[in-house]
Amino acid sequence: MGMSIHRSSTQTFGRVSSSASVPTTLSEINVTPLVDVMLVLLIIFMISAPLMQQGIQVDLPKATAGSMNESPQQLILSIKKDRQIYLGENLLKSGTLYLKLQAIVAAKPQIEVVIEGDQNVEYGFIARVMAEVKRAGIRRVGLATGPGDANSKI
Repeated sequence: MGMSIHRSSTQTFGRVSSSASVPTTLSEINVTPLVDVMLVLLIIFMISAPLMQQGIQVDLPKATAGSMNESPQQLILSIKKDRQIYLGENLLKSGTLYLKLQAIVAAKPQIEVVIEGDQNVEYGFIARVMAEVKRAGIRRVGLATGPGDANSKI
């Protein structure tokens, strides 16, 4: 009878020690929701990044010419209605266009210039800007236009 008491106490003690060593909570972090949220944010930023690029508002004349291919070797000159000239998004002081263009040509000799002139600016002023661009040593100059009606005749 003494043996049976000893056996039952050993079994009870063994059960308590084995149940205390088994962890009941999972200590790993589930990263699947984190990855899902990060992919959604990546897609949102990829879509919204091109939309955040703002330029100078210019009322371009309409034409049915082909579309312009942007390249890293391209510089945009914007001429607003009040004859203010922007190099990219930076307003140029009067008389500094030639010096700025010369510095750019020294750094990038193959640069192309696209002139976005407001349709209400007189033709002579845009022609003078084009002459300054050519004088600075830039050989490839283009004029930007908006999409026009293909059925309209001149």
